Amino acid sequence: MKRIFVSGCYDIIHAGHLQFFEEARALGDHLTVSFASEDVLWHHKQRRSSIPDAHKEALLRGLRMVDDVVIGTDTDTGLDFRSYFLQAKPDMLVVTEDDQYAEVKRALCAEVGATYFVLPKTPPKFEPVSTSGIVKWVKAPTEAPLRVDFAGGWLDVPRHSREGAFVVNCAISPMVSLREWDYEKQAGLGGSGAWALLNGNDGVEAELDLGVGWQDPAVIKETGLCVWRSGQLPVLDFKRNGDMLAGKLAILWTGAEHDTPSFADMERDYDMIAESSELAREGVISEDVEKLAEGVRLYHQAQLKEGMQPLPDVVGALARKYCGGGFGGYALYLFGESAARDVAVAEDKQMRAVEPYCR
Repeated sequence: MKRIFVSGCYDIIHAGHLQFFEEARALGDHLTVSFASEDVLWHHKQRRSSIPDAHKEALLRGLRMVDDVVIGTDTDTGLDFRSYFLQAKPDMLVVTEDDQYAEVKRALCAEVGATYFVLPKTPPKFEPVSTSGIVKWVKAPTEAPLRVDFAGGWLDVPRHSREGAFVVNCAISPMVSLREWDYEKQAGLGGSGAWALLNGNDGVEAELDLGVGWQDPAVIKETGLCVWRSGQLPVLDFKRNGDMLAGKLAILWTGAEHDTPSFADMERDYDMIAESSELAREGVISEDVEKLAEGVRLYHQAQLKEGMQPLPDVVGALARKYCGGGFGGYALYLFGESAARDVAVAEDKQMRAVEPYCR
């Protein structure tokens, strides 16, 4: 009888593990699966097991291709099964091509005359997943806010950041989910940041990889009415729950999508943008909607200098600007009174009310 041995954490058993077990079992007549005990997992990775050892053992024993299960309790790095292996002397230790403990496992095999076998990668029967990916997915929220930005846009792009300047934005509702997205896409409301959060990622790294800024995933994860320091990574300077803006926000669909990465390095007046951020920050800190509106108006002037078309006047609106990169997408309107906002929304089918959101 040819005895095969495999080991791993197997903290959350998924279809990729089953495929590995099947392919390993096909190399012999008997398969033993070893997994790291709760104590070993904590010792090496400082995290709890997803389920108690007894439950994990029962799950593995219930698999048709598994003949025996061992709980590894040794604290040797990568060799929590060392004591059992030296006593049982299996014929073959099977690993995957990306096994990070190849050197010590080869040495252990040499001690007992076992074959060290690297299982070549085969096309996965299912879309590959990982334990960490499953954990992220389980922890991901079922819904997320989008965001509107008031001033300081582009100063969250690391190569355009300015010391002493700010980015001012606010998370908004209605919320979105992976199944319901009641807004236009590619519209300047930080949809990529929300999408990342809903899939279990914080999104900052992904946005920076696109060559754009971090403000979308930062405020969508933080929520609230936020002031951020311009810089390489998000640093929160000041935050309110957004009550000062309740009933005073609306967005207008301009009828055209936009692509923020393509606008990231256009010529623009960063001095004016930085000044707008200081005004908007002052408005948030002093809870002064009029001062916040000053920052929004100045930022819109910077957008017009880039070549964006003037946005239509709306009665009762204190200020307006394009959201995100502009040149289309949604435009933000800031009102002084809720009644004026509600009238504007009722009169224009392309305008919708949004509210500040703070978790």
